[in-house]
Order: sequence, then C-alpha cells, then structure tokens
Amino acid sequence: MKARSDQTLVLDLRELIAALDRRMPRIEREGEHAIARDAQELKRAALKRIGELEGQPCPLGTPSARQESA
Repeated sequence: MKARSDQTLVLDLRELIAALDRRMPRIEREGEHAIARDAQELKRAALKRIGELEGQPCPLGTPSARQESA
C-alpha cells in the first residue's frame, strides 16, 4: 500500500511549484544565483514527476502547469 496516493503527491508537487514561482530572487544576496538555479532544477524535477504520475509529459512553463499550481 502506498503511503500517499499519486493524486495527493501531484497536488503537493503543484504546491511546491507555486511556491517556487512566487519566490522573488534577491540578487543583492551572496549565493542567490545558485539558489535560483537550484529552484529551477527542483521545478523541472517536480514537473517531470507530475508528468510521470499523470502518464503524460508536463513541459516546464506550460500554462496548464502554472494555472493548476496557483
């Protein structure tokens, strides 16, 4: 038995994506470039996992991915 359903995991991943999209970079801070890069990588991985769970690819930055995560 799965600890979490696929649907719950997809919802959590969409929440994560929404939080990453809301984050405003603080370019004056040291290490911000690396943080922004890591956030993009995490978003890419979350979108890929959503696509796997839903049985279809979910390319980065698609309107449906952004709308459903808001």
